[in-house]
Amino acid sequence: MPLCKLRLYGGFVLLVWILFTSSLYAQAKLTVHLKEKDSLKPQHLSEVIVPSGKREFKVASPMPVQILSGKQLEKLNSLSVADAIRYFSGVQLKDYGGIGGLKTINVRSLGSAHTAVFYDGMSISNAQNGQVDLGKYSLDNIEAIELYNGQKSTIFQPARGFFASNTLYLRTKTPEFSADKNIKIRTNLKTGSFGLFNPSLLYQQKLSEKFALTASTDWTKADGKYKYRYQKKNGYDTTAVRQNGDIEAFRGELTLHAQLNPSIKGSLKAYFYNSERGLPGAIVANNYEHFQRQWDRNFFVHGTIQSSFDKKFELLVNLKYSKDYSRYMDPDYKTLEGALDNKYYQNEFYTSVATLYTINSWWKTSLAADFSINTLEANLYRFPYPARYSYLGALSSEMNWNRLDIQVNLLGTYVDEQVKYFQQGDSQRIFCPVLSASFQPSNNKNFRIRAFYKESFRLPTFNDLYYTFIGNSSLKPEFTTQYDFGSTYIIEPKKFLQSASFQTDVYYNRVKDKIIAIPSTNLFRWTMVNLGEVDIRGAEINSNFVFKLPSQVFLDLGLSYTWQRAIDITPNSSTYKNQIPYTPINSGTLTAAINWKNWQINYSFMYTGERYSQKANIAVNYVQPWYTSDMAVIWNGKLAHLPVKMGVEVNNFFNQYYDVVLNFPMPGRNYRLNLSLNF
Repeated sequence: MPLCKLRLYGGFVLLVWILFTSSLYAQAKLTVHLKEKDSLKPQHLSEVIVPSGKREFKVASPMPVQILSGKQLEKLNSLSVADAIRYFSGVQLKDYGGIGGLKTINVRSLGSAHTAVFYDGMSISNAQNGQVDLGKYSLDNIEAIELYNGQKSTIFQPARGFFASNTLYLRTKTPEFSADKNIKIRTNLKTGSFGLFNPSLLYQQKLSEKFALTASTDWTKADGKYKYRYQKKNGYDTTAVRQNGDIEAFRGELTLHAQLNPSIKGSLKAYFYNSERGLPGAIVANNYEHFQRQWDRNFFVHGTIQSSFDKKFELLVNLKYSKDYSRYMDPDYKTLEGALDNKYYQNEFYTSVATLYTINSWWKTSLAADFSINTLEANLYRFPYPARYSYLGALSSEMNWNRLDIQVNLLGTYVDEQVKYFQQGDSQRIFCPVLSASFQPSNNKNFRIRAFYKESFRLPTFNDLYYTFIGNSSLKPEFTTQYDFGSTYIIEPKKFLQSASFQTDVYYNRVKDKIIAIPSTNLFRWTMVNLGEVDIRGAEINSNFVFKLPSQVFLDLGLSYTWQRAIDITPNSSTYKNQIPYTPINSGTLTAAINWKNWQINYSFMYTGERYSQKANIAVNYVQPWYTSDMAVIWNGKLAHLPVKMGVEVNNFFNQYYDVVLNFPMPGRNYRLNLSLNF
């Protein structure tokens, strides 16, 4: 029975001692009132969000959080969620090129499987391979994107929200109606390079005082063709056109919102996504053409209800059923039955109950329990047809004074793995602790320091365990230990400098029993084993400024920088103390927006330093640094009394040729037109 051991290093113990022994003040609730035009209503400090330029900060959150929402999202030249999260610090986005290429997120070098993705509070899981393709999610219906290192800073949430090393929350638009308008419609059309044609529709209707309906749909079609540069050392230098990068995708959502009374609210959502795309493949050995295809069909329905009783007790219930189908075809790979044509059918049933009890004005406690069933079927030879039964529990407590906020979590899980054919299942019992704190060290309510310690894990995926000729059913989970110390500082608005905010963090992560693939005598047959250990140290700086210039011109400026050293410390490894693949030591972003009357000019710059494509840090694996500049001009006004928004975007303005993943070339300079109408 694996047990996460509580290992509080001396520096963290000292910090906690300081936080606990500092003077505790009265138990009054501190509220921050903001006067900026995009600010939210005053809330309790632990949930206060301070808008500042491109990003927003939760002032008293004990967990580092970065938020893009509302107008901040609109200022980025982004087509999908994956495009937007590139601007978060500490994030590496694995992008395989073009509109239809796979896009996954890697936060603080822990791996994409260690980041849980939530859509309107409900987790998006993939027991098959642990990958969530963020390129599938359009920004047209997204109200906010929140990235938490560790976990969301509230203790009132489903148990799944506590278990991942990092969490990404996507929140769709909630309908709001004026007194004289019960229907709102927004249409949007994007077109441009790569043969892009992307219409979308958002429909919102107030059905009654208690119910509202939201329908959202979009269709994307593109040929995915773009020019790229291909160079061979001591050889030729040519420009080619990327092939087999086409995509056709449809997404539809229907959500029923309910506010039954002031203490009971809920929603019911149905989601459908269907796509066919080409997989352009790696450009190696002068092979420019690829013919692999992939089909995806995802459907889920989920309901949630939240209720409060006597101002002391709150209840949150979630139910979800999802059914996913994926098909991969490779006409170049021949089997006894012909071309390789793999089909996968994945089902999940998930339920969660979370309770929150307010003991007194400064102390709250919660208990959350989740249960899920995941099954996977496939048309593969000797496929075992696995089923995973997961039981998750989280016992949490939060103590909140006007200067000090402390959260303690104890997480427990039991996983029962059952296999129908050929192999034997297994079970896992794991317990993990989490401790976090946020403290205001002076009378300045806009300056807070924070720290957290967290142990978490990720289970091997079905592919790791059971993929034919590759899986290893005795794999252990990967364990991660996270330490973080940071601060948030907000400068009060001034005459010229409207606002300024700074968020800094230093962190240390340790990954144990990392799952890696070892080749055997037959390159088609690999073995999955627990061998790897990774040591990760880093620092992040985020800053935002809003200036008011003459003639009612506003300048929003955002800067972020990440330094990260992630090395392989696997005993007896040939790459001991080498930087792990695709992890730059230095990276950063700059975003700027100038607003004047109905006009807006946006500029964004992104830099990713040198990296290595393989575990060995040798010259042949060296990947050059890359940077891109994106620009946009937007006009927001009225035509024929209808609100209209028109924009022209130029991405990769200086036409730099680069690879995010080696041999998967990214597009050069490309264009996009955007037209939006509101009714």
